[in-house]
Amino acid sequence: MKRARIAAIGFGGVALVACAAWWIGSIGDRPDVPTLVVSARPFERLVAAEGNLEAVEATPVTAPIEAQGQLKVAWLVPDGTPVKAGDVVVRFDPSEMERSLRDGQSDKTATESRITGMRADTGGVIRNLERDAALAREELRGADRYKVDDPDVFSRQEIIRSEIDRTLATQRIDTADKVRSIRQDVAKVDLDLLDIERRKAGIAIDRASKGLDALEIKAPHDGILVYKRDWRGDITRVGDTVWPGEPVGEIPELKTMQARVYVLEADAGGLAKGLSAAVVVEAHPGLSYKAKIKKVDTLAKRRTGWIPVQYFGATLELDATDAAVMKPGQRVRAVLALDARPDAFSVPRNAIFEKNGKKIVYKLEGRAFAPVEVTLGPAAVGRVVVEKGLAEGDEIALRDPLAAAGDEQAQAASGGSPTALPGAR
Repeated sequence: MKRARIAAIGFGGVALVACAAWWIGSIGDRPDVPTLVVSARPFERLVAAEGNLEAVEATPVTAPIEAQGQLKVAWLVPDGTPVKAGDVVVRFDPSEMERSLRDGQSDKTATESRITGMRADTGGVIRNLERDAALAREELRGADRYKVDDPDVFSRQEIIRSEIDRTLATQRIDTADKVRSIRQDVAKVDLDLLDIERRKAGIAIDRASKGLDALEIKAPHDGILVYKRDWRGDITRVGDTVWPGEPVGEIPELKTMQARVYVLEADAGGLAKGLSAAVVVEAHPGLSYKAKIKKVDTLAKRRTGWIPVQYFGATLELDATDAAVMKPGQRVRAVLALDARPDAFSVPRNAIFEKNGKKIVYKLEGRAFAPVEVTLGPAAVGRVVVEKGLAEGDEIALRDPLAAAGDEQAQAASGGSPTALPGAR
């Protein structure tokens, strides 16, 4: 029995030593490379954006449409001033309107004087023509009453002279009537033209008068006046010119605010309506407000004309408006959650390599790493989503196992040394 026990113990010890040697050998065969076990986890790409707060609803304040031509701002209340309904917020320079009024009145007076003079001249000419026609008719009636046509009584010369006088009187009557009719028609046309000029002067006077009466912009209701900003971010100032009907500012409804932010064109992939965001007002950096994307611009545009950097504008709908903190025009910073996925295989960028134009990872199979082609999805800072090529529980290398093992022949056989993706460490 003792010999059997001793033999069994010896055999077990030999077997244990053999197993330990095999296990140690297998460990020695595996390359000393850090690895990662792939597992599905939530993934999202966070993008920073900047912009300003604005009211969802606002009443526009526009230049008066009754005025004609450009209006020069002579006075205005400061930006952000609380106003009451009916308060004057902008006054325009009246000098141009006053000059137009004086010119119109002068043109109207001159035209009326010309009309009066033309009527007097035309009346005098027509009266002279009527007098000439009346004298010619009297002469014709005298010639008809005392005819000199009897050859027994009058000489041939007297008869011819009488006939000539009758013909001349008839022609004088016709000429006077025709000239009078022509002068009347010409005078009517000239008077009509002068009347048009008089009406034009009257229109100019009326327009200037209305413009002078509309050189003030009044607040339509109570609120805070916020001036419109141009592409440089400047507001309307004294000396600027605006066109009738052009928006100068607005009185926002402060109960509901939204954020207008701008995302770099390079970061705007996946920017879409309905995605979540977090908004921080720069004046209160310790407060964060939840929001979601309400609208995204169709085209990317420059925010500053001479800087060739383009942005996509996005409007963020805030879950709640904090009236004590939020004011129109305040600068805000937003973090947008793009490409959000509840389950995704996201791996470090340094686990992705490129070989022969393909993206690969080195997956551990048994005691060695094998290259596996993968399809990549969206990427965030330091991580990238693998769409195809990996499964739950796969173990991949975090650096090039061939370079780590120093196996130059294996590298040559595999077609060259793989290189990590840009940004891999």
